[in-house]
Amino acid sequence: MNNSRKRKTYTLPIGPLHPMFVEAENLEISLDGETIVDAQLNVGYLHRGIEELMQRRNWIQNIYLSERICGICSGCHSMTYCQVVENLLGIKIPERAKYIRTIILELERLHSHLLYLGVMGYEMGLDTIFHYCWRDREYVMEMLERISGNRVNYAIPTIGGVRRNISSSYIQDFLKKLNYLSKRIRYYDKVFSGDRAVLARTKDIGILSKKDAERFSIVGPVARASGIPEDIRKTSPYLAYNSIDWNVVLLSQGDVQARILVKVRELRESIKIIMRCLGKLPPGDLKVKVPFDVPENEAVARTEAPRGELVYYGRSNGSDHPERIKIRTPTFANLLSLKPMLKGQQLADFPVIVASIDPCFSCTDRITLIDVNSGKKETLSEQELRRRLDV
Repeated sequence: MNNSRKRKTYTLPIGPLHPMFVEAENLEISLDGETIVDAQLNVGYLHRGIEELMQRRNWIQNIYLSERICGICSGCHSMTYCQVVENLLGIKIPERAKYIRTIILELERLHSHLLYLGVMGYEMGLDTIFHYCWRDREYVMEMLERISGNRVNYAIPTIGGVRRNISSSYIQDFLKKLNYLSKRIRYYDKVFSGDRAVLARTKDIGILSKKDAERFSIVGPVARASGIPEDIRKTSPYLAYNSIDWNVVLLSQGDVQARILVKVRELRESIKIIMRCLGKLPPGDLKVKVPFDVPENEAVARTEAPRGELVYYGRSNGSDHPERIKIRTPTFANLLSLKPMLKGQQLADFPVIVASIDPCFSCTDRITLIDVNSGKKETLSEQELRRRLDV
């Protein structure tokens, strides 16, 4: 080929339906040969109008709606929702409820991170890692089921506390399972930090610099893998996190391997938090009484979901329905990191890089209608939206 001739790029659409994605989403990749030169993410295929639905339901009904925003971090959504309502009411929950909520959140982090590690093994073609991680995840699911009766959507939090107790008869069995998982995590750390097949697919691949992470306001393990020491559990502690000794996991390489290792090592810290909470679980009530109507107010609640900072904004008007609930999920913040991660990488590494941020598109999707002539944004009623879509 004549070197003086300018090479043309071509666009490869990936999705909205693609074997790589469990959820429907579309990325348009600009390629120069096999090298990625740009990426465009088009969201909106899984928009369910959750925020609008919340304004049509009362405060209690919305606990169960928020829990169904995401199947992997369902407990984190319902607890953050309950926290924002408690902040609107200006109430504090009992100490025992704080510890039980903390235990549930960390068990959820364990199952989410183990699921993620299995998926990363699957994306690299290492099915043995996938099966090992999901087998060990079953121990976590058993603990969640023992407490709540459910493996997904635990229905533990309620406004003012929790609905279920943790019996002292559970503790020895839980400690036994957690000790087993501690040994397995040491094995996963060794695999993801030293196995040659893993290193070939992860080391120096999909780098996100600290500067870019700060520029795009990246959150959670993705940010901590790029050297940003931000963890809401430590920087703005809630529940029992300021009563428990634990460490923020921080790496600086910013590549796929660093993002994996941050989650592997966070598993250790989660086990530490759960075991210490079980050891000092205080006696007392599980919840306090709260009014059905919420006085006029506005509030914010933040928690550290498995993928990063989860923000709920709530505004009440004195009735039994919220006037506004606004949700900012971690994947919504982290999606912009894909552009600098993918630029200059090979097409074969695309699935591993995208999976490394642990995206959840059903949490993320939003729809904003913009008049292309005036640039004016519109918020439509359900009837108007259906009329325009001719549904």
